[in-house]
Amino acid sequence: MIHTTVILAMSADGKITDTALTAARFGSANDKSHLEKQVANSDAVLFGNGTLRAYGTTMRVISPDLLEQRKLQGKPPQPVQIVCSRSREFDPNWRFFQQPVPRWLLTGNDCRKTAIPLGYSPLGGGWGGLTFDIGATSLFDRTLIANTIEREIDWIDAFQQLEALGIERLAILGGGKLVASVLAVGFIDELWLTVCPLILGGADAPTPVEGKGFLADLAPKLELLAVKQVGGEVFLHYRCDR
Repeated sequence: MIHTTVILAMSADGKITDTALTAARFGSANDKSHLEKQVANSDAVLFGNGTLRAYGTTMRVISPDLLEQRKLQGKPPQPVQIVCSRSREFDPNWRFFQQPVPRWLLTGNDCRKTAIPLGYSPLGGGWGGLTFDIGATSLFDRTLIANTIEREIDWIDAFQQLEALGIERLAILGGGKLVASVLAVGFIDELWLTVCPLILGGADAPTPVEGKGFLADLAPKLELLAVKQVGGEVFLHYRCDR
């Protein structure tokens, strides 16, 4: 079973970005360091196409101590960066595609077929006999094609594929629709929420969990594990009742 952790920063009124959907860079250096630690503890990082479009880049491990930690654990320097997207249209000029990280695409089987590059092991020796089938996208090292239910990713199938590829610890960095869909099937174990000292407002500004929402009687239950204040930010650590 994959252990899944959501890591998000939000405003004091619970928004992860503004109404213009700009990249949320309101977190402090402490929050960025916290995020890097969570990424370093993971085998893979999952985020949606909207998050990639907003930032154009991803969080990679750069701390020498965290790189050494991964080396001692027998892991490659960087976790796999997985983009979840129904669209196959990406700007190759985004810095994400120049960053020295392994890149996977997770998409649905009702989208246009794309051949799958083979050979990367995230927990073992890295690349081994990588081959590209004709027609494979050159922007990603591997494409995972999951079943879909009502035009949404079947997360049971997707997680089975990820587990078969050696993923044991998964970090989810947004956006709210992606978090909601994984939470709805009960596949989230922990949440780290950083509450930042600003108000964004806006009825259309995204929150950590979007989607259709949950009725109060059926809402996922959380256990508060830790609260820590650092400067003007509050770091909340929850465990989900899976």
